Amino acid sequence: MKSITIKGSERESVGKKSTKALRNAGKVPCVVYGGDKPLHFSADELAFRNLVYTPNAHTVAIELDGGQKVKAVMQDIQFHPVTDKILHIDFYQLFDDKAVTMNIPVKLQGNSPGVRNGGRLLFRKRKLAIKALPDKLPDFFDIDISKLKIGQNISVASLLNDDFTILHPDTTVVVQVKTARAAVATDDEEEGEEGAEAATEAPAEEAAQE
Repeated sequence: MKSITIKGSERESVGKKSTKALRNAGKVPCVVYGGDKPLHFSADELAFRNLVYTPNAHTVAIELDGGQKVKAVMQDIQFHPVTDKILHIDFYQLFDDKAVTMNIPVKLQGNSPGVRNGGRLLFRKRKLAIKALPDKLPDFFDIDISKLKIGQNISVASLLNDDFTILHPDTTVVVQVKTARAAVATDDEEEGEEGAEAATEAPAEEAAQE
């Protein structure tokens, strides 16, 4: 997984007054948990731009004055309810031999034949929570939907990997194509006579209901 470097300064005081002064100076108060004790530091708000305002997942290399370096992942972030300025960020320290939980983005590749035939693509899980050792964290889940037909879906079960544990039930649907009123069946969508019969019976049933 790609890493972003954040350069900051360790905080000597963590009271409300000093925190307010930091924010007024354009800095963000932060805490790193997971070590022997919490590590409080601050950094310029602009330093977090490529970490916060992106759909991608990253690890973070925190470099503090004095040469101290910590590898971490972002766990929580607070924004101002009116201005959307970053108020506070929590990080969790990474260790090579200790698994960490992280949300990994899902990316779709290809064009679904089900959508071309009028179906609706429902992207139900844009991120998946996983648990893995730091060097096993994937940048993203890459899902090919080029064979996804109307009525089909791709679930967590198809994404299982020995490198990490996905913290969702195997039956969790990530993406699916649902039928729509304007959807049409084509030969490449049908599988055998059952598919053909279903395609011809459906309009008759709808007409009867109307």
